[in-house]
Amino acid sequence: MSFVDSSTIRRLMAGDEAAFRLIYELHSEQVYQLAFRFLKDAAWSEEIVQDVFLKLWLNRNGLDEQGNMWRYLYVIAKRLCLNKLREIRKSAILFDQLIQGMEAAKDEVEEQLMAEELEGYAQQLIASLPKQQQLIFKLSRVDGLSHKEIAVQLGLSPNTVKNHMVQALKRLKLALHQSGHVYFLALIFSILMRK
Repeated sequence: MSFVDSSTIRRLMAGDEAAFRLIYELHSEQVYQLAFRFLKDAAWSEEIVQDVFLKLWLNRNGLDEQGNMWRYLYVIAKRLCLNKLREIRKSAILFDQLIQGMEAAKDEVEEQLMAEELEGYAQQLIASLPKQQQLIFKLSRVDGLSHKEIAVQLGLSPNTVKNHMVQALKRLKLALHQSGHVYFLALIFSILMRK
């Protein structure tokens, strides 16, 4: 998080629009993320960002030039989010929209966790290969080198590199097959092959 120094706050207090833009650039994304955690809706979160910075501009004369700008923005954003939640609670339509946003965010988090879990499992499988196969597999799939380039780099024949890759892929397929989950197998294998 970037720090807004007292000279920038003084400039803002004096009505300097460049100082205001600087603070907006430094903190608008953080305000948005905070609002989104509360509201789970992009449009509402954008509205909060606009309201927070409007309040900052309108109340700039009352700022403490030695104060913490992020803390100030955080307090305003949190208060506006809580007000929005009270408004939502009173409207069945808005409440349904909030619930839908929460469900979508939950699905997104679950997908991210599953992707991380799959990536971790793929890395474990690669780490279980013999060292030479592991190295050749990574040079091929992660670094994108051809068999010929790997051969030159490791001082091996291209045929030896090809044989190591074939063996590595066989081992990985076998390990995936033994996991017993066809869907899991397809996802992991696509991760391994993509690299």
